[in-house]
Amino acid sequence: MNERKSKNIVLIGFMGCGKSTVGIKLSWKFKMPVIDTDKLIERNAGVSISQIFEKQGETAFRDMETGLLKELSEQSTTRIISTGGGTPVRPENRAYLRACGTVIYLRISPECVYERLKEDTTRPLLQCENPLEKIRGLMQSRRQAYEECAHIIVDVDGLTMEQVLERIEEQINEYERQGVCE
Repeated sequence: MNERKSKNIVLIGFMGCGKSTVGIKLSWKFKMPVIDTDKLIERNAGVSISQIFEKQGETAFRDMETGLLKELSEQSTTRIISTGGGTPVRPENRAYLRACGTVIYLRISPECVYERLKEDTTRPLLQCENPLEKIRGLMQSRRQAYEECAHIIVDVDGLTMEQVLERIEEQINEYERQGVCE
């Protein structure tokens, strides 16, 4: 088996599961820099993701995402990478994510997502008549992609941030002890 190129930690999961916050906290805990792919895309495009969706469409955004992941997968910098909720949907993105490092899926229930995001107007995919049903449908359509991509799955419902971080650290240590490599 080939060894992983890096010790990157890659966070995936549905919007609102805590990827950005967990990424920042892991950055402090493991003394590693963190990048948020959504923020990097916004910076590179010079506009918000909502504006990209509105003016160029979701496909254009997903193309930007794939291009960025390809770049990241070719770099050897060690870091935490926090991704957008739909990132693993494209099969090529799943391959790029796994090439980047250890992929951790932060799994959350639709109800928990809804409670966290019901007042958030910055999420283009949730600006609809019945956001909870939209969340359920999107999560169901993405579940297999998330699970296929992940090396590690952490259920986050009902956990404090400290508990999420503890579970991630435990599972990374176990994963590395097993010597599982890409």
